[in-house]
Amino acid sequence: MMCAAVLSQKNFDGEIYLIEKNAVLGYKVMISGGGRCNVTTGIWDIPEILERYPRGKNFLKFAMHVNSPEVIYNWFERNGVELKIEEDLRVFPKSNTGKDIVKVFDHIFQKNEVRVGLRQSVVEVKKVEEKFELTMSDKSVLTVDKLVLTTGGQAYRHTGSTGDGYSFAANFGHTITNLAPSLNAFILKESWVKDLAGVSFKKVGLKLNLGKKFEFKGPILFTHKGITGPAVFAMSSLAAYELADSKVEYTLNVDFLPDMKHTELEAALKTSLNQNPKKLFKNMDLFVPRSVGAVVLKTLGINESKANNELSKSEINRTIEILKNFPVTIIGQSAGDEFVTAGGIDLKEIDSKTMESKLCKNLYFAGEIMDIDGFTGGFNLQAAWATGKLAGESI
Repeated sequence: MMCAAVLSQKNFDGEIYLIEKNAVLGYKVMISGGGRCNVTTGIWDIPEILERYPRGKNFLKFAMHVNSPEVIYNWFERNGVELKIEEDLRVFPKSNTGKDIVKVFDHIFQKNEVRVGLRQSVVEVKKVEEKFELTMSDKSVLTVDKLVLTTGGQAYRHTGSTGDGYSFAANFGHTITNLAPSLNAFILKESWVKDLAGVSFKKVGLKLNLGKKFEFKGPILFTHKGITGPAVFAMSSLAAYELADSKVEYTLNVDFLPDMKHTELEAALKTSLNQNPKKLFKNMDLFVPRSVGAVVLKTLGINESKANNELSKSEINRTIEILKNFPVTIIGQSAGDEFVTAGGIDLKEIDSKTMESKLCKNLYFAGEIMDIDGFTGGFNLQAAWATGKLAGESI
């Protein structure tokens, strides 16, 4: 959509076709961010933004400098939709509806006579001399001079992202890297997790040791089946390939108090115990919610009826250790709010300054079809807008 819009606004001397499987444009855009559409990020420092991409950050440097979040923000506002930066630095339309983002493109396409083919799909693409021949699902053939593949990954398959762009690219000699789901929630083995459904933490530390160590700090939320939230999505993104084997169980360690050192927690806990000697130890609400405290005691095998002054030195030390290093068992992953695909077309085969294929002249790529993916917070849409706009500008 961004590529076609930019082309049409630059008085492109030719016909622009946008082929869309769905009955409407921008279905994935409309449902992102819970239907509000997290358009981009309110972080405008480029090096800081690039650190939010586990894969593709070096490749994105040029696109992100010329089409930064600030540029994208201003482009949407200039084209008639008011945006806002929320406290957590995510950007949404002021109307809180993703449909308003898609309306921007609808308006541009109508005004500039972009030919939008809805409910159409491409079944085959081949190069015939200097042109591309696209065989459509209705058996018609479209012949074009330049082709931009922006078919996304394999996430949200019900929106049409079924991975067919990978086979088109492979036909032109492109390499597709290993693919894995990213930005997922974790399903946990522990039966007590359902008792914590709805309990959230603004910040925990997460650690995974899978031969390679992965760490991240941020918010989490317990669900009936496991844990979700930005920190969980980030961990699933960082370790996407390592977590891809669904038949294996993984141990995730949670630090409930990441801003306190062991020594600081020890001092604070002992002070609390001394000040409230008769209070039941399970009510450790100074440190974690009571429901979590109950799970901690159960895990440690400490009797719930014990008062603070009845605890042994060993029990206090084990409590400190588990609050800083609580083990849970990942037995599966489920789709998160912004589920994306890790992997895609090998970036070495694409010119990062034009988005043109290095293997096939006049073939371009943009968005998630490439080996690029980011954390939640508007980074995946930002990469899509930035690379799509760059492809349009290059053409």
